[in-house]
Amino acid sequence: MRGRLMFLAGATAGYVLGAKAGRGRYEQIKTQADSLWHDPRVQEKVGQAQSFVAETGGAVVDKAKEKAPEVQAKLGGAADTAKAKVADATGASSAPGEAKADDDMREGMTPHSEQGQ
Repeated sequence: MRGRLMFLAGATAGYVLGAKAGRGRYEQIKTQADSLWHDPRVQEKVGQAQSFVAETGGAVVDKAKEKAPEVQAKLGGAADTAKAKVADATGASSAPGEAKADDDMREGMTPHSEQGQ
């Protein structure tokens, strides 16, 4: 019990002293970061980066759209594999209609949006 009290007293003292010393250091770091951010050389580079993103952003979006079906196919297969492994490990089986609902969701349909319903 005495060891716990000594530990708590030491931890409390360290926290209080660290918090007081830490605030001054925090303010020092904050001041340096602010002066660095407002440096004209840094702002020039920020402007260049923003221009680059504005110019090439469309190409990145186009590439992402191009690769999306491929990624979706890979992830869909991985999800099916994971479900099968979980079912095997737990001895559980899919509820009837669950696989159909999953397939419908992948195709962008809700489970109840089939024709005639």
